[in-house]
Amino acid sequence: MKHTRTVSILLAALLLSALLLAGCTQQQQQAQPQDVKIGAVVSLTGVGSNVGKHMKQSAEMAVSEINAKGGVFVRAYNKKLPITLIVADDETKPDSGVKAVTKLTSEDNVDILVGGWSSAVTVATLGVVAEKKVPYVVTGASTPDVTRKAGVDTSYMFHYCPTTAMYGEYTILFTDHVIRPAINAKFNFTEDRPLRLAILYQDSAYGKGVLNGVVNTINAENLKIEIVSNQSFKTGDADFRTALTAIKAAKPDVIYAAAFPAEQSQIVVQARRDVNLNTIILAVETNDNPDYYKGIARFGEYSILESRFSPFTAAPSSVAAADARFKADYMAKYGSFPDMMGVSTYEGVYVAAQAIENAGTLDKAAVRDALAQLRMPQIVEAIKGGFITFSPDYREVQFELFMTQLIWDEQAGECRPKIVWPDTVKEKDFVLPVWYEPGSAP
Repeated sequence: MKHTRTVSILLAALLLSALLLAGCTQQQQQAQPQDVKIGAVVSLTGVGSNVGKHMKQSAEMAVSEINAKGGVFVRAYNKKLPITLIVADDETKPDSGVKAVTKLTSEDNVDILVGGWSSAVTVATLGVVAEKKVPYVVTGASTPDVTRKAGVDTSYMFHYCPTTAMYGEYTILFTDHVIRPAINAKFNFTEDRPLRLAILYQDSAYGKGVLNGVVNTINAENLKIEIVSNQSFKTGDADFRTALTAIKAAKPDVIYAAAFPAEQSQIVVQARRDVNLNTIILAVETNDNPDYYKGIARFGEYSILESRFSPFTAAPSSVAAADARFKADYMAKYGSFPDMMGVSTYEGVYVAAQAIENAGTLDKAAVRDALAQLRMPQIVEAIKGGFITFSPDYREVQFELFMTQLIWDEQAGECRPKIVWPDTVKEKDFVLPVWYEPGSAP
């Protein structure tokens, strides 16, 4: 009887051990992540919705491509994990952006963030990112505050787009090197005549950043450029005729507007159609969007657009084939041309995936460190030096930029961009239209 009882006790002990072992194994399996969670912060509603749709679709396309190859290899688990993309709408509003990032980091527990278009919205989320310590590859917001804002830990923020300082510098150098000489030559102005510049900017971190970039470049380079009018407007405004009338009274040679696509198209149309401003209007690259070309109609002809990726042209480079392939794949999938913020977010997903693979883990601090040390070949957009790297000081990437002049295309029924600067990649020379009027005599 004792023998039977002993056997029963041993069997029970073995069974309990087996159950405990099975439980531990199950817990270990459950502890291993089943996917890589990427949170995409995009503007699906609000003034940025026409850009947000491209960012969302491009992110989806990148995830689909990576998953088709098995996902992201994570060394800690010795296997590839598929990416799950979780999209949050920031509604192009700072408070909604905070809610979106809070949800992604607290409820969805994403491993990394990509996206962020509006500078004001993205800056508003810095506190949440710092608290949750989630790496964020910002692919749209251009204010330098994304990685430079004092008083908050921005070490998890990585800037994967040019800053407003770069916008202002590049555009003003083009204006000085190309537009000013063209005006002087056509109207027999002396070389020492300052170009008369008017600025119309969105009263936001983005617009003020562009303004600062312009002023700093003029001062640093000691350029012969005089700011004769400085007008601001609120985000989402649609009527710019009062500001444009004030600008006309100041007699500018050119107007540089820092606006979102829907705003910029109205600025161009109202300036030429309603205020009769026969001048050159310059635009920031965020407007290189298919909807912008529709919105400006023929009024946008001969205007200038700073860019790094365009739906309708491409600078000759080592990534020209990748540029064409991306556009073709996007058109096949969504039936439209992609915009600049779309391709940047597409690349942002690949950057995030590569950083995780380099880190070999989903540990967020390790992924952040992998981003800081990243060196990967350029993907679709041309990067200075050919490799994607984040600067050691403020974690910014240096893109190859170019300037386009928009020319009416009868077949398309819209304006189309032609690269006019720098000379190494230009398609045609910049021209002053026959209707152009300079601001004033010397």
